Amino acid sequence: MKRRDLLLGGAAACAGFPRLAFAANTVVTLGQSASLTGAQARYGADVRDGILAAFAAANRADPKGPRFELQVYDDGGNKDRCIANVQQLIGDGAAALVGLTSGAAAEACMPLVEKNQIALIGTASGNMGIRSAASSGAVHVRAGYDVEYRRMVGYAKEFGFKRIGYVHLKDTSKANLLAMEDALGRLGVQPVAVVPIDRNAGSLLPVAQQLLDLRLDCVMFTTNAAPVLSIIEHMHTGAYPGMHFSSSFAGQDLIDGVVATRRSVVMSLVVPRPSALGVGVVGQCKSDLAALGGTAALGVTTLEGYIAGRVAVEAVRTAVKGGGATRGRMRDALATLRTDLGGYRLAYAPDNPHGSQYVETVVIDRYGRIVG
Repeated sequence: MKRRDLLLGGAAACAGFPRLAFAANTVVTLGQSASLTGAQARYGADVRDGILAAFAAANRADPKGPRFELQVYDDGGNKDRCIANVQQLIGDGAAALVGLTSGAAAEACMPLVEKNQIALIGTASGNMGIRSAASSGAVHVRAGYDVEYRRMVGYAKEFGFKRIGYVHLKDTSKANLLAMEDALGRLGVQPVAVVPIDRNAGSLLPVAQQLLDLRLDCVMFTTNAAPVLSIIEHMHTGAYPGMHFSSSFAGQDLIDGVVATRRSVVMSLVVPRPSALGVGVVGQCKSDLAALGGTAALGVTTLEGYIAGRVAVEAVRTAVKGGGATRGRMRDALATLRTDLGGYRLAYAPDNPHGSQYVETVVIDRYGRIVG
């Protein structure tokens, strides 16, 4: 099963993915708005490819079962474009939404999600703004930033770090900042500096200099990879002796890009290590990405998309047994879904949309290897 066997729309179709449907089987279309252009184009493409690999594998495994198709629109990381895309996908009849790649945009889409009673599966973000009790309809396949922050702060505390700085994107949810403040407060630590940055800022040298002047023990980031790498490089030039910590937000781009900075980074992973091929879901993802064809490669971001795709597949199969993959049946199926994808377990309940609390704190060395 190659990419061409899957239905895609919007920008993805323009990128060379023809639309093919299967008349002999029930076709279930799921919708995605992803950043396929702009600063997070690699991130968006990785999440999309992971979902596609999961859908293609499901289509191969059960030729007589429902046909899984993904309709994708590019939002370029722009919140307003994502909202417009989600509105279009809902209007096009998507059974559910899967793998949005901007947490802030997903949060902005929650009124649409609720109004149309559609499931929002596996947003590729730990954004706390879509994890409150008020965000019903959002179903998560990875841990939230609250869990990540507690692990990161605990790691820093073990090293005796007291002068901690925190850098985050100014246009993301205030709930994320509150979660970081809570994680620090639990261990009696007050951040020396909290620095909001513009995701579209030109030079980040002034930010790096501000952090250097504060003589911090460590800096923690909740941003995409580019700002982390830029600030680390500037601080390295300024002979910064401390450590850097990054949330999962930075994704595979950080792991691949850290080599150029000549500095290691402590990073939280919310999926198993891509090098752990003995873990069932990792090995299967690698195999299914290879079967998909193209340039898709195994990494933390494709693996996160793959897991979201696998969860969507399980929900559709359950919904179809009940009569069809309607939006209502999809939400019902997800409400009690329990599955082991091969070393990565997810369990949902009507009052618990947080399928996994898996977080591992690792060190990415200056060669881009996961060593700790």
